[in-house]
Amino acid sequence: MTPVQEKKMAWRKDPARFVREQFKAEPDPWQLEFLEALADRSKLRIAMKASKGPGKTTCLAWAIWWFMVCWGEIGNHPKGAATSISKENLKDNLWTELAKWRSISPFLVAAFEWTKERIFAKDHPETWFFSARAFSKSGDPQQQSNTLAGMHSKYLLFVLDESGGIPQSVVATAEAGLVEMSGFQKILQSGNPTHLEGPLYAACTSQRHLWSVVTVNGDPDNPKRSPRISVQWAREQIDTYGRENPWVLVNVFGEFPPASINVLLGPEEVEAAMNRACPPDSYQWSQKRLGIDVARFGDDRTVIFPRQGMVAFEPIIMRVARTTDIAARVAQKKLDWGSEVEFVDDSGHWGHGVIDNLIAAGHSPMPVFFEGKAIDPRYRNKRAEMWMLMAEWVKNGGCLPNIPEMVRELTTPTYTFVNGLFQLEPKDLIKKRMGFSPDLGDGLALTFSMPEMPGKTGMEFRDFNVGNVGRVKSGFDAMENFDRQMEKVA
Repeated sequence: MTPVQEKKMAWRKDPARFVREQFKAEPDPWQLEFLEALADRSKLRIAMKASKGPGKTTCLAWAIWWFMVCWGEIGNHPKGAATSISKENLKDNLWTELAKWRSISPFLVAAFEWTKERIFAKDHPETWFFSARAFSKSGDPQQQSNTLAGMHSKYLLFVLDESGGIPQSVVATAEAGLVEMSGFQKILQSGNPTHLEGPLYAACTSQRHLWSVVTVNGDPDNPKRSPRISVQWAREQIDTYGRENPWVLVNVFGEFPPASINVLLGPEEVEAAMNRACPPDSYQWSQKRLGIDVARFGDDRTVIFPRQGMVAFEPIIMRVARTTDIAARVAQKKLDWGSEVEFVDDSGHWGHGVIDNLIAAGHSPMPVFFEGKAIDPRYRNKRAEMWMLMAEWVKNGGCLPNIPEMVRELTTPTYTFVNGLFQLEPKDLIKKRMGFSPDLGDGLALTFSMPEMPGKTGMEFRDFNVGNVGRVKSGFDAMENFDRQMEKVA
């Protein structure tokens, strides 16, 4: 291996080193996070969700030059394309940024040519290039999807700048470039979270499990904030408009504005819960609970979700399982973890087989009927009450396991008011919009069937009929019985 090849291999593994040596620049901490993800070949898609002015276009320019220099082989040169929200934005921002960093590096000046619509290797201009492409705003989805069409290579990079307003159909074509198993293929996108649709929003919500998302924050009170954003300016915006103002959320905090007044949770709130750590002494005093959502159809999942106080733990997910198998997994989890109460969704009696098997094994599962009466009279039914309590738990510091699919499941359901009562969007409509059932959300929501309790109290819960809490087996009102149980503990 020649010295030049050794240098390229070192840069390939460490893009930050390439930036330091070629551009004499030191990346910010969040830029290092992006560059590390760039080098990871298993991360095919990277999205930067950013506040205003942190240097995200600089990162894209670094990534393009790194890709053009470090990848390829004889007969298979690197190639790629970039697009943006408009032709003018692409020309004035990303393409100008590429010219700026090229002028700093004598090596890039010698090896590559820059034009207004294309950069290319001087010795292989036809096969080693990166081009600027604008999509037609007046075109139909098929015409727009052609923006990035026609490119094939073992070494391929697509870049979407200011991607919030780019049509999803443009990204669909870029996805076709990821089919190669060898080489290097990647899609990069960046933008401000101004749109509640489009590629950036999809990457942070419905497609979160596919994308590596780097969030760039300008909050002056956040230790991980971008140092390039003026603290004075950020504080002025917060003081003038308030921390909850959509302008501040987008431009200072790099967060999506409220999707709607009737959405339970926003993607940032779920992401925060997945990245949050709770010390053991903050939850170990709480009761250990299992929420069991039993699959109704072949494409649904059975979920066994454990939660103790402010911490929800990794769930057990089963597909096409018999009720005896589900009951056995619940019993084993109860034995291993020491759960004190198990809530089983028995809506439509789908969970009845699981309940019967658990009772036969000497356990006392609690059936929950989603359409049953809520404890709190503000809610139309039990399902609405459980989901709202779960949403409040997330907002108030709850810790979620890091499961990207949960972002979409917890942010999709909406609510409304019917005759003054809080009502959650029907499950069938949620499933139709998402393409699958929110089983993880339902499993976790089940753990909120009854009020929080301290653990190992010796309280007897089996007298409750959670699916119809207006009456209990003894004939007493459920809430009166609950109050008496609490008096015993006190």
